[in-house]
Amino acid sequence: MTSRIYAIGDIHGHLDKLTDALARIERDGGPDAQVVFLGDLVDRGPDSRGVIDLLMQGIAGGRNWTVLRGNHDRMMGYWLKNHRPDPHLLVGYHWLHERIGGVETLASYGVSVPDPVRYHQVHPQARAAVPRSHRDFLANLPYHHQIGDLLFVHAGIRPGIPLADQSNSDFCWIRRDFLDFTDPHPWLVVHGHTHRPTPEHHGNRVNLDTGAGHGRALTAAVFEGRDCWVLGDKGRERLTPR
Repeated sequence: MTSRIYAIGDIHGHLDKLTDALARIERDGGPDAQVVFLGDLVDRGPDSRGVIDLLMQGIAGGRNWTVLRGNHDRMMGYWLKNHRPDPHLLVGYHWLHERIGGVETLASYGVSVPDPVRYHQVHPQARAAVPRSHRDFLANLPYHHQIGDLLFVHAGIRPGIPLADQSNSDFCWIRRDFLDFTDPHPWLVVHGHTHRPTPEHHGNRVNLDTGAGHGRALTAAVFEGRDCWVLGDKGRERLTPR
């Protein structure tokens, strides 16, 4: 029998959407379901702290969960370590930029970022407010997870490069070189990072980022081999290649 593997797209601090997605998975696969979270746990939404707490508690309680690192999770880690931007950010951007969502994440830890304020003022408050356990959790998240013919990553992979030679930055940040590639990969690549209105199956990849951080739904899906279904309130809906 082919094993079932579940995946959840980019959460972006929406604890309510996450608990709903997990409930859909439990209805389909029970409490012991194997779940891969595709990263971007934090930023933009109102309760990034609650999202991390829930995931940490689930793993500590023995849930069969694998949580991947997204670019927003990596940005948060970089900033908390030394208030420097992730080197793959565009020039002029930083974790507390209005388009990134770090301000909302810090608010979930009780830290406000007034205007104006300097980094040397807010950074110590943030370091004190974000528990060491949360910082360690983010720092130790893997960049990819392979199960049989499925490869789970946050953003994608660089086509034609062996898995062992892939860049961690590509796992977190790549877009066009991956998204525009239409030939088969060695695996069906399951990813998020590039939000779309609905889940997309492109034959060589499946995109599950449906814009939870931009006011839309959070997608949960189930894979049996390379077959994929999206989990809605009424159960499964097959996701077929375009």
